[in-house]
Amino acid sequence: MRRLPRRVFASLTFALLASGCASTAIGPGYYWQSVTGHLKLMHAARPVQDWLDDPATPPALQQKLQLTQRIRAFAVTELGLPDNASYRRYADLHRKAAVYNVVAAPALSLRLQQWCFPVAGCVGYRGYYDEAEARAFAAGLGNDLDVAVYPVPAYSTLGWMNWAGGDPLLNTFIGYPEGELARLIFHELAHQVVYASGDTAFNESFATAVERIGGARWLAQADEAARRTYAEFDGRRQAFRALTRGTRDQLQALYEDPSLDETAKRARKNELMQAFRQRYADLRQGWGGYKGYDAWVDRANNASFGAQAAYDQWVPAFETLFEREGRDFARFYDAVRALARQPAAERQAALQALDPTARPPSTP
Repeated sequence: MRRLPRRVFASLTFALLASGCASTAIGPGYYWQSVTGHLKLMHAARPVQDWLDDPATPPALQQKLQLTQRIRAFAVTELGLPDNASYRRYADLHRKAAVYNVVAAPALSLRLQQWCFPVAGCVGYRGYYDEAEARAFAAGLGNDLDVAVYPVPAYSTLGWMNWAGGDPLLNTFIGYPEGELARLIFHELAHQVVYASGDTAFNESFATAVERIGGARWLAQADEAARRTYAEFDGRRQAFRALTRGTRDQLQALYEDPSLDETAKRARKNELMQAFRQRYADLRQGWGGYKGYDAWVDRANNASFGAQAAYDQWVPAFETLFEREGRDFARFYDAVRALARQPAAERQAALQALDPTARPPSTP
């Protein structure tokens, strides 16, 4: 790879910090792996049309790539999402994830440890392009924390890299069912619309709300086979989320219980985790051998439950806001931008007013 001008490296660093794929106690080695990892990813990407014109491209991949471009056009015309260079190129990374995130939480809390950056603010995860490096960092965090490492299929540079080709489509998610592929693209493009520095729950819940609303609209005009496949996929996901949400609420209530000492809480935590895994085993029996959540359940702890909460904490609040704005995406995005400009406490109070049933987020 040819050497790039210093301003390009600076822009890449800025973009990666904005994306949330970042760290704490930040040393130069971490920044170097972030910049070089993203450069390699960008370098591997080629325009979708090049892949379509290449006779070596498998037919199944060609069909998926053609589908993504229809989804990309739908995102612009129907959802008001940015019309730019993102998701018009494709890269095969020859690995199963774009990045690997490390999350950590105390033994008796769902509050994630924070790592802070100049642009992204403080986030509850630290991302690595190399799985071995992620696991090495996780191993060094100490035995007093619950730690998890999980694969991330895609991430957003918030539009900062559109001048260089934008965020590419990746082999890590191109094989998803049609409805899920659409939702992922809508989610990542939503990050380019609004980003509140340091508020992971706000950012991810907003993008999740957009993906859910947009995904439903996409499937409404898709063929019956796509809707049927997605219904099966999403049915398993909703059942699993209900299970994890219930366990998360039980853990949160346990950790906040002033009547129990630390020893009693640890014992009860073990009981809750055993019960969670048993309920998952019971649930999985009706899935015809589907094992997609097995790895998550095997490593489940406070950190993984805390990380999951960031993605659905305020989704009902944003869906209520969308309805309040007349289901008009332009008005909805303006209202979300206004929330993002508010101080964190006022923003959370506004979201709580939109969804009074929501618990305060487990990350600041």
